[in-house]
Amino acid sequence: MSNDIKSYVVDIMSMLKYIAVVSLVVIFIGFLLPEGRVIPVKGATSSDWNKDTFWYEPWGTSGVHKGVDIFAVDGTPVIATTNMLTLYKGELSKGGMVVIALGPKWRIHYFAHLSEINQNMALLLQKGEELGKVGDTGNAQGKQPHLHYSIVSLLPLPWLIDGSTQGYKKAFYLNPIEYLR
Repeated sequence: MSNDIKSYVVDIMSMLKYIAVVSLVVIFIGFLLPEGRVIPVKGATSSDWNKDTFWYEPWGTSGVHKGVDIFAVDGTPVIATTNMLTLYKGELSKGGMVVIALGPKWRIHYFAHLSEINQNMALLLQKGEELGKVGDTGNAQGKQPHLHYSIVSLLPLPWLIDGSTQGYKKAFYLNPIEYLR
């Protein structure tokens, strides 16, 4: 092998090591970010949801309910549960008007069935900042207005897997009721 090729391979290997180290640091920092939590519907308390709805089945075409429905008056403000980065705001067939955001510990927060989305919402949301209003869009149309709130871990937590239907998905779908305690 010529010296030019050897030098090129060494440069590539150095760059890959650098990328690996930076990636690990970024992942680690994600776990260190503070995670202050609030209930995502302004003024709501634990009496505004059914404590047995997470992983309730049968639940429509998804089979299992992978979140919690927080009931409120149509138009009640929906707020960020923690500091987070907005990834998507728009419409999905089942969720209707939704906001999807990345929070600390590499967790995706999913807010669905909104009647409206705050169009002035920043890319970086502060805990308690309004992101929309409670509604009944998507497959909640015609039902009592509520926010469907789910949390998905990007990194699997295999110790949460159990023998329930689709129990392997519990490595990713976290119980929002426990999260909000």
